[in-house]
Amino acid sequence: YLMPHFQINAQFFSWIVASYPITACVSGLIAAFYVDRFDRKKVLLFAYAGFLIGTLCCGIAPDEYFLMAARILTGFFGGLIGAQVLSIIADTFPYEKRGRAMGTIFMAFSIASVFGVPFSLALANKFSWHAPFIFIAILGVPIIGAIYQFLPPMRVHLEQRGEETGRYKPDVKKVIREIFSNRSQVMALLLSGFLMMGHFLIIPFINPYMEFNVGFSKQETPMIYMVGGVCALISSSIIGRLADKYGKFKIFAICLVLSLIPIFFITNMPSIPFYMVLAVFGFWFTFSTGRNIPAQAMISTVVNPAQRGQFMSFNSSFQQLYTGLASVIAGFIVVQDSKGRILN
Repeated sequence: YLMPHFQINAQFFSWIVASYPITACVSGLIAAFYVDRFDRKKVLLFAYAGFLIGTLCCGIAPDEYFLMAARILTGFFGGLIGAQVLSIIADTFPYEKRGRAMGTIFMAFSIASVFGVPFSLALANKFSWHAPFIFIAILGVPIIGAIYQFLPPMRVHLEQRGEETGRYKPDVKKVIREIFSNRSQVMALLLSGFLMMGHFLIIPFINPYMEFNVGFSKQETPMIYMVGGVCALISSSIIGRLADKYGKFKIFAICLVLSLIPIFFITNMPSIPFYMVLAVFGFWFTFSTGRNIPAQAMISTVVNPAQRGQFMSFNSSFQQLYTGLASVIAGFIVVQDSKGRILN
């Protein structure tokens, strides 16, 4: 939708995609030194409000440069959200039950794939590419109200230090030294980043590849996300329970190996029946999402609750950084020919 509408090439499109995660990475790194000074609920509300404003700006963008600026604004606040959600989960659930809790969180991503992506594509087909952004911004307003009304204050990390909200002043050099001198924390950050990179080297170009290379229409490609999302939705809770029962590393290793198999078929897909395409993507979504569930549960254990907010902000930043790098790298690898086909 965006590439033909703005008449931009694959490389510029990759920068639009990358602008969100790169900005989210920067904001997450900045926030890492301050988020543990505040109630996590308040940080989440602030970040989500800013995210919705940025999303609305995306929806009213008149050109590609305004859209990129709006994506940067959205990414600035979006970088705070993921870290706070994972920190709240880790503060609330013991390690023995954390796999199931993480599975529930990742089910939300699956629901977004099942309903969000196809519905957004349908809105874009029916109205224009602006419609999904505006719809998300409107839909988010009652969600802010629900967070304010039903989420209790999240102050465990403050109570452990005996601090009042806003009084804790971290030493920036000390925070960096504590994280990057700890081998377990460094390896956890790298693991989180590379998992995201492996995913987003492919994701941004699924639609144009399926349309121009394999030959399916814009009306058919939303079904890929729907089927993939349904598979991930069903499997997320199961994988979370298996991780709690049989060990998080064991389940992670199995999911990681299985997620590699469909990547070869996706990136070298010939003209095949659509049901086979759906089967391949369903398999990939199941295990590419599934590997993150035990991974994030393991990552949350390398730091104590008092410093968890700052570490998870670094974790979120690494995820966003590697997501952005993946989009940029993919933009240099792939090109479009005169017929719109994705080549490398």
